[in-house]
Amino acid sequence: MTTTLVTGGTGTLGRHVSERLRTGSQEVRVLSRHSRPYAVDLRRGGGALDTAVTGVDTIVHCASTPRGGDEEAAKNLVAAARRAGVGHVVYISIVGVDQVPFGYYRTKFAVERLIEESGLGWTVLRTTQFHDLVLTLLQGLGKSPVMLLPARVKDQPIAVTEVADRLAELARGGPAGRVADMGGPEVRTLESLARSYLEATGRRRAVVKVPLRGAAYRAFRAGGHLAPEHAVGKGTFEEFLAARAEHVRAGK
Repeated sequence: MTTTLVTGGTGTLGRHVSERLRTGSQEVRVLSRHSRPYAVDLRRGGGALDTAVTGVDTIVHCASTPRGGDEEAAKNLVAAARRAGVGHVVYISIVGVDQVPFGYYRTKFAVERLIEESGLGWTVLRTTQFHDLVLTLLQGLGKSPVMLLPARVKDQPIAVTEVADRLAELARGGPAGRVADMGGPEVRTLESLARSYLEATGRRRAVVKVPLRGAAYRAFRAGGHLAPEHAVGKGTFEEFLAARAEHVRAGK
């Protein structure tokens, strides 16, 4: 039996990856800051991290936050993986981290390089944004009577469960390096996504597109975060919204 450790294993993506890996002949360890017996803050590392990775064959590194600390966390994880003789690290990244000069993207790209240069066997998968993240963005923008959207920006959201399927598949295999990107089924304007959200939630908001400034905005506007040639996702944003509404109605 092989042993796989999923960092961020209780998060939006990690919990789905953990569920899928448990269906196979694998021991699955879930690491997060508050999940025992492997409650670890990767930014601090230490003995608890060494305990978590001891005897592990593969690490699926899903833990990440735009609030900072990802590079330090990756350094600690890589060092512990080396000490434990881990054979394979699978990392989830974002399409466009090498194209869009946005702070969080730069951090994700730096973590990619740390893992690639670690001396460990590695696999990196980049995907477009999850439906969940687009929803969170629109919920925030929708709090105002006027929904202000960055002009001429598109997105290509993908179902987190489909990404989890792919990560579990990669974790069961050997190190594959940088694998093909995963994009959602449709490249959509933010306006069209916003209107679908408003319709699904019964909200009425004026939608106004606002031009912004800066290198990151220009890169997003140019589509540096999109992967139309890898539109392998199946679930649409409208299907995601409908499923979520049904989930809420069922009280789950």
